[in-house]
Amino acid sequence: MSLQIRRILFLTLAVLLVLTAGCGLKQPPSSAVTPEGQAESPAQAGADTPGPAPTETTPPTPTPTPEPLAAQVNGAGITVAEYEAELRQLQEAHQALGKVVSPEDQRQQVLDNLIDLELLAQGAYESGYTVDDAALQAEVERLEESLSGSGGLQGWMDRLGYSQSAFYASLRRQMAAAYQRDQIAAGVPTEAEQIRARQILTTDEDIANRALEIVKQPGINFATYAYQYDAQAGGDLGWFPRGYLTQVEVEEAAFQLQPGEISPVIKSQIGYHILQVIAREPSRALSPDARRVLQHKALEDWITARRAASQIEILLP
Repeated sequence: MSLQIRRILFLTLAVLLVLTAGCGLKQPPSSAVTPEGQAESPAQAGADTPGPAPTETTPPTPTPTPEPLAAQVNGAGITVAEYEAELRQLQEAHQALGKVVSPEDQRQQVLDNLIDLELLAQGAYESGYTVDDAALQAEVERLEESLSGSGGLQGWMDRLGYSQSAFYASLRRQMAAAYQRDQIAAGVPTEAEQIRARQILTTDEDIANRALEIVKQPGINFATYAYQYDAQAGGDLGWFPRGYLTQVEVEEAAFQLQPGEISPVIKSQIGYHILQVIAREPSRALSPDARRVLQHKALEDWITARRAASQIEILLP
């Protein structure tokens, strides 16, 4: 996922049901009339007059049936309705992109996403964040406007099968998770220790060993020789902090070197590397891309730690 991972959750207006009921009492007549049209005596009338109407009682309020759950995260439920709506969204996205993904992978992707969102939301609530009604309504109105030309929010909800309760649960979770995500990202500093290095990269180990022998010879310019392996940039990796390079082994080796030093051959998943550190600074402003990568890593690390400390139960069959 990209560093700014906020996913738009379409919202809908609440459907308010107003239940009205009326009742009246029928008053018995003061006298009754015989078939012959003669008025009965009070005694005769009393014989057929019904007694007092029974007192009406309010029927007991039925206990709401709990919605079936797809998962529980630290006791908080994720409903099957939310899961199914998210699954339909994912399937629509895959269809639009022409991607073929197995049902098992789709299921796992949706569950992982919902669980991660719930963990982030719980982190936000623990820090004192709340989703107030005004913010909720503002988000509803914003998304209503954005969908006004495509069937509206209610149409979107109907298509995906969102119930009102599942819809608002998803909305609140999304808003709280976005807040926590932003807090984690904001905690990444704007400066860090960084290294500038260049590399020779080859997929052949023997070639890498011969190249290492050559660049270590007196008078050999590493940068000039590196252009034989990278004609565009001469293997220049630019400035990078810890946690930025995708090949962890290469990054670890780079931070063990001082400017001018050359590494041994380093094996990674993509080949064999030889590094030379060009410069090193204990504190240097991060590039926008480097900070995004570190923010993404901070978010992943937070979720990984949170998952390890949480009780997560999958309830789907």
